[in-house]
Amino acid sequence: MGPNSTRRRGYHRASTNVNIRRNIQFVNRVPAWQLQPGVCYQFDITLSNPSKPDSYRQDILVSKQELLEQLGAIARQAGSAILDVYASPDFDVQIKSDDSPLTRADLAAHRIIEDALNDAWPEIPVLSEESGEIPFSERQAWSRYFLVDPLDGTKEFINRNGEFTVNIALIEDGEPAAGVVYVPVKEQLFAGAADVGAWIEQDGNTTTIATRSVDASALTVVASRRHGGEALGACMEVLSRHFAEVDTANMGSSLKLCLVAAGEADLYPRLAPTSEWDTAAAHAIVRAAGGRVVDTALRPLRYNQKENILNPFFYVIGDQGFDWDQILSTVRLPD
Repeated sequence: MGPNSTRRRGYHRASTNVNIRRNIQFVNRVPAWQLQPGVCYQFDITLSNPSKPDSYRQDILVSKQELLEQLGAIARQAGSAILDVYASPDFDVQIKSDDSPLTRADLAAHRIIEDALNDAWPEIPVLSEESGEIPFSERQAWSRYFLVDPLDGTKEFINRNGEFTVNIALIEDGEPAAGVVYVPVKEQLFAGAADVGAWIEQDGNTTTIATRSVDASALTVVASRRHGGEALGACMEVLSRHFAEVDTANMGSSLKLCLVAAGEADLYPRLAPTSEWDTAAAHAIVRAAGGRVVDTALRPLRYNQKENILNPFFYVIGDQGFDWDQILSTVRLPD
């Protein structure tokens, strides 16, 4: 809410004609007389006025779609800065305390994204891989925040294989509500939000995407280009007993989740460490496309629930109607 706003009783639908290029304010209760010109008020999905769900729902979708447009523009700007470094002979590679690499491109993208988000939505906290550590005692009070990986796939960037992305997600109540994943070398943007849908933007065209149904005779599994090992081998062995054919596609960064969202793969088993900013944006897109991301007990993956920001091992599932529990529950992961 704006600095001069207060919460009072009464409700009002956000106008679809409001110019939202500057600020989007996320509020639950706004009386009509208090709406400010040039600000779009986005209402929560859970409505307190069930007598008019359709009219409220239309405005929710408009606001989320506009949010994705703005996040996409920010991701493209960061991607342009990344490509400037990508074209240079020296990436100025450093090694962080967790032994992961850091380049000038990571830092340049981080500064662009953090500044843009803080400028547009100063009331919403930002947690980025390259920002300073924020203690859980502070984070646990956040019901809504942006979760950012400025350059996902830094190793792929250093190896110049093009499989790196810019990831920006909006987290609401522990769930990824909206997200964009931008692929700089392809100028390709994946975007999606709950109750809005998912799509790809490339070459001036926008294409709706959705997860696909499982073909019982053949399964396409997408796997990390760098992380596999004994756990993934155990999973693949189980899958091979249930499907006549199991094809594997290897990919870097969050593009693996995007392949499932786009209906180009059925399953992504991630049985190796990841952090929450690695998955959040693409997770939002998978949800919007009809899939889900679950831990090895098939419980939904949630965010900002504990002190550390490490994800549990997880599966990205495209076809929610398929009986995955019957198969994946038999995978015995090594201790």
